[in-house]
Amino acid sequence: MSHLMETYRRLAVSFVRGEGLKLYTKEGEVYWDYLSGLGVNNLGHSHPVVVKTIQEQAARLLHVSNLYRIEEQERLAAQLSEVSGLAKAFFCNSGTEAVEGLIKLARRYQRQVRGEDRFEVITAYRSFHGRTLGALSATGQEKYQRFFEPLVPGFKYVPYNDLAALEETITPQTALVLLEPVQGEGGVYPAEPGYLKQVAELCRERGVLFGLDEVQTGVGRCGSFYAFQRYGAQPDLVSSAKALAGGLPIGVVLASEEVAQGFAPSSHASTFGGNPLVTKVASQVVQIISDSEFLAQVEKTGAYLEEQLLSQAGSAISQIRRLGLMLGIELSSELDAGEVNKALFTEEKILANAIGSHILRVLPPLISTEADCDRFVKAFCRQVL
Repeated sequence: MSHLMETYRRLAVSFVRGEGLKLYTKEGEVYWDYLSGLGVNNLGHSHPVVVKTIQEQAARLLHVSNLYRIEEQERLAAQLSEVSGLAKAFFCNSGTEAVEGLIKLARRYQRQVRGEDRFEVITAYRSFHGRTLGALSATGQEKYQRFFEPLVPGFKYVPYNDLAALEETITPQTALVLLEPVQGEGGVYPAEPGYLKQVAELCRERGVLFGLDEVQTGVGRCGSFYAFQRYGAQPDLVSSAKALAGGLPIGVVLASEEVAQGFAPSSHASTFGGNPLVTKVASQVVQIISDSEFLAQVEKTGAYLEEQLLSQAGSAISQIRRLGLMLGIELSSELDAGEVNKALFTEEKILANAIGSHILRVLPPLISTEADCDRFVKAFCRQVL
């Protein structure tokens, strides 16, 4: 009997070692990770730079509190400022904490700095922002909220990619509009061209802060370091996590110089946030992934994978929605995504993820090659054709 709470439907396999896209069981079986540990292992498993940095930093210093300056943390903050265009960073331990911090910062900025009683947060239906109570309240999917009521007050939801609906919903009490550039847990729905830029302009006109949840879409996943950079829209705040530290837990709230004034000493904190180990590793990850040639290859690989899927499994696919190496494969009506995902796992030893009844989510490591794409396409075709 397991003593773990049953919060996951865990499959009967345990991995003991990883390398690149490969995961090994203790019996020596090889599985192929096309989910990147749910978007965390963007550099694959056991990337040599990540491993070496962990070893060296762990032998030097793991943790000191944020009562003192942490050199590695300050270096990472500077790197993230350069790649995002946002001047300030607050470090925490996960994506949901980053979303919580972003919401708190937006509300405190509106009230403390601007002196306006703005507290409402508008998000989108089908969105997913995390599991803590505040992030759950921001999530526009009732299935995640059920039985956790009452939720945190002050949240409203609008249809995604619908500017008119957002304009109608904003009130003088609206503090923040928070969106995902691609709705990942909602089925991999990217923002339509021009939408995020229009939202940013509308927010500026109405005195509302514009935040983007880049927990899953960031750190190269969508072919730019942050997905918003592909849309030409500059947010006031960004939440980032998952892949940022190569597999170690980290989260960060990025904010403009102006909005960052919303936090003051003792207004927000995190005991483990930004410790020397995780920020040293994240600094190396940022250096690798922010390279323009690396990011160009991500988009090239994603386009190749989409092209091969459509050309070889066209009759089994209703639609592919993609940005970079983030793909939502919508299956034809006679196919069940859960069954296809199960067959990929059991028959092909491939890790992917089913969303609902007809969508297969694929998040290959950003180091994937055309050969890795071909392997997935052939396995997928064997199971759906």
